[in-house]
Amino acid sequence: MFACQLADELTRFGHQVVTVALTGDGASPLEVPVLGSSALAPATLRALRQRARRADVVVAHGSRTLPACALGLFVGGVSFVYRNIGDPTAWSGSGLRKLRTQAFLGRAALVVALTDSASNTLADGYGVRRDRLVVIPSGVPAAANQPADAPARDSARQALGIPAEASVVAMVGALSKEKQPALAIEAVATLDGVHLVVAGDGPLRDELTALADRRAPGRVHFLGSLRDPSPAYDAADALVLPSRTEGLPGVLIEAGLRALPAVTTDVGYVRDVVCEGETGLVVPSGDQAALTDALARVLASPGDLGTRARERCLAEFELGAIAQRWDDALVSLVSPRRSG
Repeated sequence: MFACQLADELTRFGHQVVTVALTGDGASPLEVPVLGSSALAPATLRALRQRARRADVVVAHGSRTLPACALGLFVGGVSFVYRNIGDPTAWSGSGLRKLRTQAFLGRAALVVALTDSASNTLADGYGVRRDRLVVIPSGVPAAANQPADAPARDSARQALGIPAEASVVAMVGALSKEKQPALAIEAVATLDGVHLVVAGDGPLRDELTALADRRAPGRVHFLGSLRDPSPAYDAADALVLPSRTEGLPGVLIEAGLRALPAVTTDVGYVRDVVCEGETGLVVPSGDQAALTDALARVLASPGDLGTRARERCLAEFELGAIAQRWDDALVSLVSPRRSG
């Protein structure tokens, strides 16, 4: 999602941008071309190389794009920028996997880290030269993430069959083990009358539906995978993110821009977005009791926390300003080659 939004912003800076996915099964709400069925398959790498021939630079957004670009663009003279989207401290720290990751990172003309801490890990732990590192956090468009007014909130709740006066928590993300969505369901189950709206899909959907029917019947609403998660945000008083691993979560920024306080686990770089006690609450990962207590506290008075969350996210993570930093980085990378 960020790749597509950044592409739109960079177009406004005069860049020509084409966004593609390495792989896909047709289930994604993002309408982008898919290069292959397997990220490192020879056919996928050939398709990547063919696309890259028309570009001055390729931006690789996280995960499997690093080995794909390091291998697929090895021949051809096209530089690539790798954007680290997760927490590099969670990567394998030793052995062959680390050596392989170091080699792939060494092929990138520039490595973009989400935070200063991530940049230090990439330099000290993986040998990325400091002059090839730049810190640019995730950005979210403020225009598309406005706080819901009272009519919009009432309409969103009515569409889901939620009473207008109920307290509502949103969870936006994949229904997968690393997101720990069952913790959110269990927390809501113990909070009298609180509803949970879940935007996202994944392998745990059936299991979570059964859990919700058993523990909080009628109070958990699954919306599936949405290109625009506004129905979940508009209905909510707060966001919950109970993950066991994260980078710099865009959903925390989206929620903040919509003036929703967050209850999140202390993983990755969530504290770079959520200021404890000021814009939300941060609890230990896997601590069900702490998560439940934090949700109860936030729902008791979400307004002030939400106002401060919006102010912070506008100042630090608005996409227009983030795109300007990307433009500076890309122009500095491409211009010397063009002038030479």
